[in-house]
Amino acid sequence: MDLQDPGLLRQAALIGGEWIEANGAGIAVTNPSTGALIGHVPRLGQPETARAIAAAEVAQKTWSKRTAKDRAEILRAWFNLMIQHKDDLGRILTAEQGKPLP
Repeated sequence: MDLQDPGLLRQAALIGGEWIEANGAGIAVTNPSTGALIGHVPRLGQPETARAIAAAEVAQKTWSKRTAKDRAEILRAWFNLMIQHKDDLGRILTAEQGKPLP
């Protein structure tokens, strides 16, 4: 896939702020229309799943203590990143859904 920023198509799982690679196994992600391989996502096991749940609980507690203004600023920054990378994100999502691009 031709992306301006290939780093957007990360083939790992983000758990507690750390990128986790597959422990040897992965799941192929293909374009359902063409069958073309888009990438792989890690097949995580029970330990990684438990770690992700624990990290999410910690993150939620931290998030809930932030002020509304802080949360709004974080969400605005995320929005700005999505707008900045909208073309690449559009290519990725379109390929995952098997839709054609003009």
